[in-house]
Amino acid sequence: MSIPDFQSIMLPMLKTADNEKVYSLGDMRHILAEKFGLTEDERSALLPSGRQPIFANRVAWSKVYLCQAGLLASPRRGFLQITQRGLEVLQEKPQRIDVKFLYRFPEFVGFRTSGKKNHTETISPVSSNQEPETPEEALEAAYQSLRMALATELLTYVKAASSQFFEGLVVELLIAMGYGGSRKEAGEAIGKSGDEGIDGIINEDRLGLDVIYLQAKKWEGTVGRPELQRFVGALQGKHARKGVFITTGSFSSEAISYASQIDPKIVIIDGRHLAEFMIDFNVGVTTSATYQLKCIDTDYFEEE
Repeated sequence: MSIPDFQSIMLPMLKTADNEKVYSLGDMRHILAEKFGLTEDERSALLPSGRQPIFANRVAWSKVYLCQAGLLASPRRGFLQITQRGLEVLQEKPQRIDVKFLYRFPEFVGFRTSGKKNHTETISPVSSNQEPETPEEALEAAYQSLRMALATELLTYVKAASSQFFEGLVVELLIAMGYGGSRKEAGEAIGKSGDEGIDGIINEDRLGLDVIYLQAKKWEGTVGRPELQRFVGALQGKHARKGVFITTGSFSSEAISYASQIDPKIVIIDGRHLAEFMIDFNVGVTTSATYQLKCIDTDYFEEE
């Protein structure tokens, strides 16, 4: 089955804890994964950030919400135990425990409204299907949505720029990625070759121990296998081992398959990946806001 959302985990977690034992979060996670019949791939699947497994994140947030509602307690960091209120809730035999259900408890309402502009305003419970994501998942989904929109807009600007500007952009990006030595050296390398199929040569490292041959083309449509074959032919004529083909367009499936199988090694970068690299290496973009996610510094609270 698919990974359950964090609200669907709440009731099974509470039922598991009904023996009043103290569970570590790791043990609870293992028990719940077994109950939900999750595969190893589902247990290890990561959030988009790659920092934490999705299931572990959802189990942790289920614990947080149940603790804030007073149904679970945390005797110490990373552990949980059912409370008297939690036992009383299970006696009601609820079919589901979710955010809407937890709004019956004033402590949870206070938790949800803390930080609001008006702490005294009444917050209506949400329906159970309106909040399937944990706060971290919602934040990452919003970030990815903003990033995709930025990449689309960025590529529009790149396509509208002149070929000369595009060549300069490629130089800036490769330097930001650690290639090319100095800005002056890289600038001289682009457009230096003049050979058919090769637009430039750039150092792979600052010492110039190896070079990379470039093809950088503004392209509205799809780059096919023949274009890559011409580039590879030019590389072979130079006895070159490495090449990068950058385009504002896309690559056909035949071109992608061809590039993955040949020697010399060819890296292909289409318009979408070009825009993503520009975002990652701060080329043509600027930071408009920064948000920091903080956690408890447990070392601070260690007492000798």
